Amino acid sequence: MTELQRLIVEQTVKTPQIDLNQLTGDLIFSGKSIPENAAKVYEPVLNWVTEYILKARPTTNLMLNMEYFNTASVLWLAKIFKVLIRINEPDYILIVHLYLPVDEYDDLNDFDDIKDVFVPIEDIVSGAVSSIGIKLHGVDYKGKIIKETSVFL
Repeated sequence: MTELQRLIVEQTVKTPQIDLNQLTGDLIFSGKSIPENAAKVYEPVLNWVTEYILKARPTTNLMLNMEYFNTASVLWLAKIFKVLIRINEPDYILIVHLYLPVDEYDDLNDFDDIKDVFVPIEDIVSGAVSSIGIKLHGVDYKGKIIKETSVFL
């Protein structure tokens, strides 16, 4: 089985740092995403992810540490997520890591509040073969993780 080449997209003022690593299963998006042409940024990423699911790692970590993103970016990230949930291995897991400022994290008071936030996602992942988990990270102004919670769908 041949490995996918690691895909790294350097961060700009309007686009996030993207680091997709098949060897580790880490798919990292960080920074702002307000590109004028979202397809130019995200289409190669979608193509890479489409290949990745054929050779996925037992644990895939989709890390979304996005300060800000526009509607076009959300649409592309949703497409990427929909491809990732097609990993066709029942013993594999996709963990979506979401990084929030600690004050927003604290606004989600208990497990029921957290689970309610992800009810719309449950419809999307209902046909997934692999397990899906969401890990919320509350971060301080320096980006250091202060608190975290896991939710499995």
